[in-house]
Amino acid sequence: MEKKLEQQPANCLRIVLFGPESTGKTTLAKQLAAHFNTEWVPEYMREYLEKKGENISKEDLIPIANGQISSENKATFQASKYLFCDTNLLELKVYCEYYYEGFCPYAIKEAAFTHRYDYYFLTDIDVPWEADNLRDRPYDRSTLFRMFEKELQNLNLPYTKLSGNKEERFEKALHFLKELKRN
Repeated sequence: MEKKLEQQPANCLRIVLFGPESTGKTTLAKQLAAHFNTEWVPEYMREYLEKKGENISKEDLIPIANGQISSENKATFQASKYLFCDTNLLELKVYCEYYYEGFCPYAIKEAAFTHRYDYYFLTDIDVPWEADNLRDRPYDRSTLFRMFEKELQNLNLPYTKLSGNKEERFEKALHFLKELKRN
């Protein structure tokens, strides 16, 4: 695996907000981090594309992966009980395969399969689509959601599907985090 894609060990629980675009991942990551007075990791692809100012290409995938894991590794050292990740390399893998007809760089796949997270919150598509200059698939949310859920199931990763409005999702997430902490 490329050195840059190595995940640092953590003294906290790593929680991933996982799912298609415009499903409330960033909002929930911020809410949970504020509630637990800890760190959250933004989606690096957004920052990368805003700087680039044009569409993503296959050549951008490794730099995006490097930026994502670098941000996560930095936040790991500052986090308290939890680190909330508004995406991870497994999500990038799903998007690669969706946009590039099954293609994903080997280094990203390898990292996605070896990085460890304690829990995933799969954000449902039952919230209204919010357009912005980077989101581009309002009509294909169901397909993407199924791809995300299938990935979690195929890898036997622990997850909870979060549906409902912003407050309901936050309350459900808090409930599951309390249960996770007990175990």
